[in-house]
Amino acid sequence: MGNMVIEVSYALDTFYFLMCAALVMWMAAGFAMLEAGLVRGKNTVEILNKNALLYGIACFVYLCVGYNIMYPVDPISAYIPGINFFLGDDNVVDAVIGGSDDAPYYSSMADFIFQAVFAAATMSIVSGAVAERMRLWPFLVFAVVMVAVIYPVEGYWKWGGGFLDQLGFQDFAGSVVVHMAGASAALAAVIMVGPRKGRYGKNGEVRAIPGANLPLATLGMFILWMGWFGFNGGSELKISNVEEANAVAKIFVNTNAAAATGMIAAALFARFLFGKTDLTMTINGALAGLVAITAEPLAPSAAMSSLIGAVGGIVVVLSVLAMDKLKIDDPVGAISVHGSAGIWGIFAVLISNDDATFFGQFTGMICTFIWMFVMTIISLWIIKKIMGLRASEEEELEGMDMHECGMHAYPEFGVEANK
Repeated sequence: MGNMVIEVSYALDTFYFLMCAALVMWMAAGFAMLEAGLVRGKNTVEILNKNALLYGIACFVYLCVGYNIMYPVDPISAYIPGINFFLGDDNVVDAVIGGSDDAPYYSSMADFIFQAVFAAATMSIVSGAVAERMRLWPFLVFAVVMVAVIYPVEGYWKWGGGFLDQLGFQDFAGSVVVHMAGASAALAAVIMVGPRKGRYGKNGEVRAIPGANLPLATLGMFILWMGWFGFNGGSELKISNVEEANAVAKIFVNTNAAAATGMIAAALFARFLFGKTDLTMTINGALAGLVAITAEPLAPSAAMSSLIGAVGGIVVVLSVLAMDKLKIDDPVGAISVHGSAGIWGIFAVLISNDDATFFGQFTGMICTFIWMFVMTIISLWIIKKIMGLRASEEEELEGMDMHECGMHAYPEFGVEANK
């Protein structure tokens, strides 16, 4: 009877992990729809190609090498992981059935696929920030480097048992390890490629460049919101007893509450600032609330989670405005959503998690930022020297869809409508 309970528990936790991985995989669709809605019609096919191909590349590269860097069998040190290639066999049947004390409680293959979709999500943050001017194939080459080495190394520092984990840095599901890390790489990439033509005037004026399909962007937001239940809920790693089941339910409630209040706060704040309810701020407010609660979705109450999400919604509005003041052109607000809200979220952990310290949270944040930013700059500089990064003025004017992909997303509206 005891063995049967252990086997059912193993099967249930593995199944739960796999379903959460499927939810996080669905976030790839959310990123694709959000970004396709917030770019101009003439660049829609290209941004969809980026999102589709980066997912495939991320999953394959992470399978080949990234996972084994992030979770090395024989790490060199707390700073430098080891390296192996591909995955080993999941031979744990005897250990699980025998009830060994060190037996895993879910399949390592489930862990891999869960971590793989996290890696893809990190890379997706970059695609929206450099939309409409970074060429397709240089971006995809960078995706290989990012998922093979850059992201897994900083992931190892926390989730693989590296020095940040030993220091006591607390990041439950990745406000910094995933979201701010992706935003740091996005910031470096945006600086490298520069703003879109016509985005900023000579006298500092900011010119709006509206997206082509706001219904699609809104759909993307709701898909991401749904996927986040897997993102945060799956990070509990277990559901097969009463305590863990209650923990997962609380994570779902807190995640949803933070998204809701982030959306409401951003909409109200935008209304106060502009006199209008900007839909893009509403969308990004929800996402900012989700990013903010990701660092600690279990410890706070529902009320505190609502407050954390609301502050995230306000932070993202202020950050978007600040980015424009600095002439950092981010068409979808990815740096603000995932970076600024991620920083707020990592320090909000101090409110509810007694194991967190300001020093640990600050060190984790600053080390992650420096690593991701500097390594992205170096990687893109090399790629730029070899194959270039930015579309030509002609390609940017006419749209990257025809030049990179040879087709329009909305052909029935004619070529002129896509300019």
